[in-house]
Amino acid sequence: MVVLDLDLISKPARRSAALPDDIDIAVLIPCYNEAAAIAAVVSGFRAALPQARIYLYDNNSQDATAAIGEAAGAIVRHERLQGKGNVVARMFADVEADIYVLVDGDNTYDSDVAPELIRHLLDHRLDLVNGRREGACGRRGHRFGNDLFNLITGFVFGSRFEDMLSGYKVMSRRFVKSFPALATGFEIETELTVHALRLRMPVAELVTAYGQRPDGSASKLRTIRDGVRILGAIVSLFKGERPLTFFAAVFALLAIVAVGLALPIIVTYFETGMVPRLPTAVMAVGVMLLGFLTLTCGFVLDTVSRGRLEMKRLHYLSLPGPPAYAAASEHEWAKQVRRGSRKVPRTSRRTG
Repeated sequence: MVVLDLDLISKPARRSAALPDDIDIAVLIPCYNEAAAIAAVVSGFRAALPQARIYLYDNNSQDATAAIGEAAGAIVRHERLQGKGNVVARMFADVEADIYVLVDGDNTYDSDVAPELIRHLLDHRLDLVNGRREGACGRRGHRFGNDLFNLITGFVFGSRFEDMLSGYKVMSRRFVKSFPALATGFEIETELTVHALRLRMPVAELVTAYGQRPDGSASKLRTIRDGVRILGAIVSLFKGERPLTFFAAVFALLAIVAVGLALPIIVTYFETGMVPRLPTAVMAVGVMLLGFLTLTCGFVLDTVSRGRLEMKRLHYLSLPGPPAYAAASEHEWAKQVRRGSRKVPRTSRRTG
């Protein structure tokens, strides 16, 4: 997988291609007690994306997050169900746009690179551009957990991201409106990643700067508690999305246990013609039968999962992708002009 460095592509020569004015862009900021940072976040994205609508969804903050965000120019809405996953689900349901920028409200992400992320999505007709964090990435436990979960997810679902837990993502309309959003907490990033991988969406990952939180802003992520929840989400998604592989692994484990119990009994039987430990023999048979029952469940659920995947893929394909006219690079646009075919088909516009 190629990871692009925005320190290189954000030079003035690359900034000459401005985003089309009629692209409907929504910046989505889920927030909980971010009064110390939210004004800078909203102001930064207003400057970087002047044509965008900036939505701040307050999640029961006990400080002045909502008031400060509204004063800075954001459209403020509220979600009472606690948890980032609940907020993201509400934002995806409420907001209509062509392009969605999802970013945390802690002012650790660089708003200046948002146009490059969007341009990359449009130029390459992608559904998701993930901002790979580079810089002061928080506590050591968070970095270790991030690397571990990336490794596990890459092994199970395919390695197309190096920082799946990043809170900085640019998404197409068809990604957002085909995403079921079942997670309730910080495991939402895992669910977003697996959604893209399972539907084989065109995606990319670009390096972005990641800074320290401002004074007065504290991380809401709890290393152990949320780490366990994210790991549980990965296991649950593994079971739901790849049931045959999951249950085959359980079958293999049970088969090893059964053989381990039965092997000494079998050896003794061939040596003496007797079965001295009948309860152990019965247990070995029971464990092996349980293993084959588990494997059978895997085959049945794999058929169900494949049908669900086909339906999700068909729904995804029924939605309009990134606007085709904006995906043409300057070179491609010049060729269209020379051919006398400047008018490029446009997808349907959605407003919210």
